[in-house]
Amino acid sequence: MIETERLRLVPLDAELMEALLAGGDVPFTVPPDWPDEHDARFLRLRARQLHESPERLAWPVCAIVRDGAMVGHIGYHGPPGANALRAPDAVEIGYTIFPEHRRQGYATEAVRALLEHARGQGIHRVIASVGPRNEPSLALVRRLGFVEVGRHWDDEDGEELEFELRPSG
Repeated sequence: MIETERLRLVPLDAELMEALLAGGDVPFTVPPDWPDEHDARFLRLRARQLHESPERLAWPVCAIVRDGAMVGHIGYHGPPGANALRAPDAVEIGYTIFPEHRRQGYATEAVRALLEHARGQGIHRVIASVGPRNEPSLALVRRLGFVEVGRHWDDEDGEELEFELRPSG
């Protein structure tokens, strides 16, 4: 578990993902309309990956929990090397804050916590892919020091801009 001042980032192992998909018991409340079909596909993919490679849990997807309620999710796309740039020394992060919880600083707080977690595991190069019309997320990554380095097409999300945060110094 990763804790910040206001948030708990709860790693989702395969069993917890399957419970979320089935509407089963989980240690936090979940919005009634979540997961939607997009996030259900995402959870099924990540659960399958964890069954095939349990060591991926070192680079988890996490529920973002505030006061016992899930307000979004954040995580790594996988271990170092599983990123849009295929850089072996980098991880890629992704995040979603549910609409009713946006504009409260949760994404910034959670991303900072994940960056610190990566540094604690010896990874100082981080990638983030953001849709070109996602102004709040574009502002967040730029504010945290990410630099645009390219773009790619994602079959699920369409065009994405690639940002990289490199070690300072």
